[in-house]
Amino acid sequence: MTAAAPANTTAGKKFDLGNAVELVSKEEGHRQPLAPEFVSLEDFSPLEVAYDFGKIRREEIEAGPRSIWRYKQFLPVPGNVDQIPNTEPGCTRLIQADNLAKALGVKKIWIKDDTGNPTHSFKDRVVAVALAAAREFGFKVLACPSTGNLANAVAAAAARAGWDSVVLVPKTLERAKILMSAVYDGSLLAVDGNYDDVNRLATELAGEHEDWAFVNVNVRPYYSEGSKTLAFEVAEQLGWRIPEQIVVPIASGSQLTKVHKGFNEFAQVGLVDESPVKIFGAQASGCSPVSTAFRNGHDVVQPVKPDTIARSLAIGAPADGPYVLDIVRKTGGAIEDVTDDEVRAGIRLLARTEGIFAETAGGVTVATAKKLIEAGKIDPDAETVLLITGDGLKTLDAVEGELGPKATVAPTTESVNQALGL
Repeated sequence: MTAAAPANTTAGKKFDLGNAVELVSKEEGHRQPLAPEFVSLEDFSPLEVAYDFGKIRREEIEAGPRSIWRYKQFLPVPGNVDQIPNTEPGCTRLIQADNLAKALGVKKIWIKDDTGNPTHSFKDRVVAVALAAAREFGFKVLACPSTGNLANAVAAAAARAGWDSVVLVPKTLERAKILMSAVYDGSLLAVDGNYDDVNRLATELAGEHEDWAFVNVNVRPYYSEGSKTLAFEVAEQLGWRIPEQIVVPIASGSQLTKVHKGFNEFAQVGLVDESPVKIFGAQASGCSPVSTAFRNGHDVVQPVKPDTIARSLAIGAPADGPYVLDIVRKTGGAIEDVTDDEVRAGIRLLARTEGIFAETAGGVTVATAKKLIEAGKIDPDAETVLLITGDGLKTLDAVEGELGPKATVAPTTESVNQALGL
């Protein structure tokens, strides 16, 4: 949204957060100054950042850095953000997935492949924005509760910035993600509980440690804006246009809501033509509170206890669930969920057709797209983008039981030919 610009101040301190002007409550639109707060003081709903964009030209963006900072005018970050040491995420590839499209029986599919980010997931985007805002607010420690990918991104970003980090994860997290967080030598703590327990603990700690920036808690409004850069990149990579359909995995639901916001902001300032986009949500059946609410026609999302191999999506009480439902319904999309076996099949389908090894969240996205296509909910003749948000090397345990060599052979041509049936 565009708003008149009050001073970027809290208690007399001036912040450089670019074109960001204030925080607005998502329920009733109450406004309050920019600050490290995440809940409205008036209606107790989540806060999001409002801007005064002014005139922004395509040429300015195209001349910018090959990272999310080419879109810094749309983010709550200082004007010199690209000159301060950071992990420089973004500008990942958009692939025309003709082999996958043929396998699914549709006309055109694009894969937004975010496995190429610094820690191999989209979380590098949101953490980079959160760190930039946290620095302005005077925080000293970067922290988070995480299902894995965020832990990796926070630990790496803090190391690059010269900050300390405190990362909380469920003790049942995939081993690869634990190692990938630990290698940066911050404070990694495994919690005896699921993600919702970890998140509750982080909220309590945020209240006790005033100099800790929990990226998805006390600086969440700024953090979540980083997901918009997925929409910005897709639109720019498509030749400055909005796709007709997009499938987004759902954990907290924030990514889906911000992708929608990103498309709207590009249209608002005239960088793309306004055009309808149907937004589809993807969940694992073992943690599908938003999908269940959508299927039953409910506006309230009932929390569940997660039980799925897709641990990066295993948030049983998704904070943005109601807003996801609203956006998906308004855009004419749908939300579906898939079983763990379907997730594994989705991972293998994407790898077999396009040479992309996605983590379990990517398997959820591909399998859900397949299910929605077969149900006639995704238009097979419309251009569709699938968001692949993390690398399969992070979740090897999900597929290791069913993959391996086709045969063990002797070092002879005869043995190879026999194994191949030649």
